[in-house]
Amino acid sequence: MTVYFIGAGPGAADLITVRGARTLGACRLCLYAGSLVPRELLAECPPDARLVDTAQLTLDEITAELLRAHEAGHDVARLHSGDPSVFSAVAEQMRRLDAAGVPYEVVPGVPAFAAAAASLKRELTVPTVGQTVILTRVAQRATAMPDGEDLATLGRSGALIVLHLAAGYVDRVVAELLPHYGADCPAAVVAYASRPDEVIIRGTLDEIAGKTKEAGVLRTAVIMVGRTLGAEEFRDSHLYSAERERHVC
Repeated sequence: MTVYFIGAGPGAADLITVRGARTLGACRLCLYAGSLVPRELLAECPPDARLVDTAQLTLDEITAELLRAHEAGHDVARLHSGDPSVFSAVAEQMRRLDAAGVPYEVVPGVPAFAAAAASLKRELTVPTVGQTVILTRVAQRATAMPDGEDLATLGRSGALIVLHLAAGYVDRVVAELLPHYGADCPAAVVAYASRPDEVIIRGTLDEIAGKTKEAGVLRTAVIMVGRTLGAEEFRDSHLYSAERERHVC
């Protein structure tokens, strides 16, 4: 058997990849994060599939489900929101499966920051304005940040910063980034990106915290801060330039 870690995408059920949907349809067991994964996606599972909501399960209980499926010879769909490569907690599950000798594969999904950028109708990398995107979060009581990855340090780069799991700490985010980005730096918060109840908040860095709290956004959101969010005057890329040398094959 194989455990498939599948990225369910940012929220809209039709943003799962074709490969992800096909894999769901071939697995007898599906473990899904019920608090984040849309229920509509479960319709892709076989009619007789066993569905397990992991929202209230511990890592040990999740691992036990995977090991039982392995012993029974059943493929497993482990459905995570967004993309498994970022803030998904799959690393600790893979480590357990490695120790138990259980094979697994990863099926990528659309990450939340990509859906947020689409909602904002913005390219996050703009020629001569910004070519770097930093994906990060803020320290919380449960999980500290590694040395050198605090916002004050990362902010020195001036690169576009995308913060996951930080909407409830927006005041702290603003306070730590203001010295590096300036009060007039464009900022945005997108909650529930791609879903019917999506919330988009735009503003400058010095006003985004107030707007976020006024909208009542506390979770399931990404915060973006950087000059590319407001870029209008910039040089066209070289990719489609008439000056670029092209060869006919």
